[in-house]
Amino acid sequence: MLSWLERQIPKIILAPTFAAVTVFVYGFIAWTAWISLTKSRLLPNYDFAGLIQYRRLFDNPRWDMAMGNLMVFGLLFILLSMVLGLWLAILLDQQIRAEGLIRTIYLYPMALSMIVTGTAWKWMLNPGLGLESLVQRWGFDGFRFDWLVDPDRAIYAIVIAAVWQASGFVMALFLAGLRSVDGEIIKAAQVDGIPDWRIYASIILPSMAPVFMSAFIVLAHLAIKSFDLVVAMTGGGPGYATDLPATYMYAMAFSRGDLGQAASSAMVMMMVIFAIVVPYLYSELRAKHD
Repeated sequence: MLSWLERQIPKIILAPTFAAVTVFVYGFIAWTAWISLTKSRLLPNYDFAGLIQYRRLFDNPRWDMAMGNLMVFGLLFILLSMVLGLWLAILLDQQIRAEGLIRTIYLYPMALSMIVTGTAWKWMLNPGLGLESLVQRWGFDGFRFDWLVDPDRAIYAIVIAAVWQASGFVMALFLAGLRSVDGEIIKAAQVDGIPDWRIYASIILPSMAPVFMSAFIVLAHLAIKSFDLVVAMTGGGPGYATDLPATYMYAMAFSRGDLGQAASSAMVMMMVIFAIVVPYLYSELRAKHD
């Protein structure tokens, strides 16, 4: 009896967590999926109504803008974060002095919440208080950097802040990948007279394909669920110029009182995430199985 009880202790300890995850994660996902198939407005309505909410969603110009903004934001955010992170990782891989200090400086933004980052960049990009005002006080009266209040450029201001926060994390991933490459292969290539740039391009970076994929998955997930940064910097404005799917979902649920639209937009976001993550997990599991 005692030995049986000892074997059950791990299950007993994990049972509350498992139950909480089942109810508050998968349970609410199922609830959201059902609400997206109803005519729910301010209050839930559990009568099945088919795909009416999804038709409303895809006919809504604001949702089209949010998805367009996500494409622009996601592409630039992922690309710039990976390029900047890789460049910083290669720089630190040269065993430069004060590497620990530099690494800490670039990793520090990841310790900040998105709200803090957004508030800081909102101040820096404010035409009347931040960078534009500072440069003009230096005597450059014609200098303009009003992207934050320009409907055509505000989304790029969001990209700048997001890249600033995420590039240090990507740098850490790539630096770990660079340090894991077999040093003997690099030394052999150097002995053969192969230039450093060719070593990185032909030997080191191709061997880091799993690291690149991991960085892409993390950044894509961050891009799709971006909310705090947009709310702190622009609130989705000017107008709807920086609306993203997450801010659209929040507005529908808590400002417009339209639970059906919020639920359908949430399910579309989840399907986009699944479309990115599931093939990656499948390829990883298949590789391990083979």
